[in-house]
Amino acid sequence: MTKAEKVNFTIKTLQELYPEIPVPLDHKDPYTLLIAVLMSAQSTDVRVNKITPLLFEKADNPYDMVKLSVEEIREIIKPVGLSPMKSKGIHGLSKILIEKYNGVVPKEIELLEEFPAVGHKTASVVVSQAFGIPAFPVDTHIHRLMYRWGFTNGKNVVQTEKDAKRLFDKELWNDLHLQIIWYGREYSPARGWNLDKDIITKTIGRKSVLENYYKTKKT
Repeated sequence: MTKAEKVNFTIKTLQELYPEIPVPLDHKDPYTLLIAVLMSAQSTDVRVNKITPLLFEKADNPYDMVKLSVEEIREIIKPVGLSPMKSKGIHGLSKILIEKYNGVVPKEIELLEEFPAVGHKTASVVVSQAFGIPAFPVDTHIHRLMYRWGFTNGKNVVQTEKDAKRLFDKELWNDLHLQIIWYGREYSPARGWNLDKDIITKTIGRKSVLENYYKTKKT
């Protein structure tokens, strides 16, 4: 297969598997999505989805959030991990939203990245999922699969994002990054990986990845 054929096979397979694409984090508007994505760093979506209702019951907008102390926020979100940093970030960005943006979440990645505890991936998720602006957030699943599929040699997510944006048409980015995440969780995990179920990697995977998989299975 040529690189273009591999890309087309991947897109076609993902679209067949995930014609309807669920958004992993529960939210109702750009602000609650921003908070949920911030909380998801080094945590799981399942855990975050259990905690966000508790937080949003008390404050689901920046005006109510700043009425809570950092310590109150931290106590609520403690189960998701990294609560000292995340609680300061949530309180701090809520204050900035009120002071600079009249409580409205901006649509620009560059502006979102200026908020405390908001990195490039979080900002990219928000613009793509809340506003429909093309972006390609790269998480651990996408980084792993792009390498397994031979679509990137990147040693970091920055290079992987560049390669993904180069290979895939811009109008596909918002659906595709979610489809790859779901595929990675269901068919191509880091642990307990069964190549027979992973049709994309089995068909187009990087030769060294496939060889290493079979070598590991024999030992």
